[in-house]
Amino acid sequence: MISAERLLLKRQRHLKWRALDRLETVLMMLCGLLLFGFCSTVILDIITREIGRPWLWLQEVTSTFFIYAIFTGTAVATRRSDHLYLTAVADTLVGRARTLVEVATRLVVLGVALCFIYFGWLNFLRGFSSFRMPSMTPIASLYAAIPICGVLVALFTIEQLINGLRNGFEHAEPLEPSPHLAKIEGIAPAPGVRQ
Repeated sequence: MISAERLLLKRQRHLKWRALDRLETVLMMLCGLLLFGFCSTVILDIITREIGRPWLWLQEVTSTFFIYAIFTGTAVATRRSDHLYLTAVADTLVGRARTLVEVATRLVVLGVALCFIYFGWLNFLRGFSSFRMPSMTPIASLYAAIPICGVLVALFTIEQLINGLRNGFEHAEPLEPSPHLAKIEGIAPAPGVRQ
């Protein structure tokens, strides 16, 4: 298994298309890079201010990393079913009731995604008339993250809706943790160790 494949979440595999696995992997890597960039620029901002030589443009870079990390993370969390909808209610249901709740929650998420696309696009277009200081970059560069997130959230929600209606939303999830994780958490004894 290559390291990039480790980023893919194996849970709810029946709701995912393999064709979008690479996109999820790229988005997960991008989230890591954005988080690293955000933390690095915050540290640099603190250091440069403490030594009396602040880089004013660094705050623009920090806010860009922060905003893109939020919206990229939202899209990834939607694909991984880690965000935006309540699973506790659906997990207690079976049959038609489960399907109804799963479809309803995903339709709400799809509605939010469509709002992201529409209103995000309008904000993006209006953002060319406002500029960030001191670089004079159009604020549209920040607003672009909103409709991009909306497109990705809509894509992943439609993926889950189609696969859930085709394959069923409820599937038995593997209960066995990975051997490496089991050793770390003390869930299972290490191979060759007797209790």
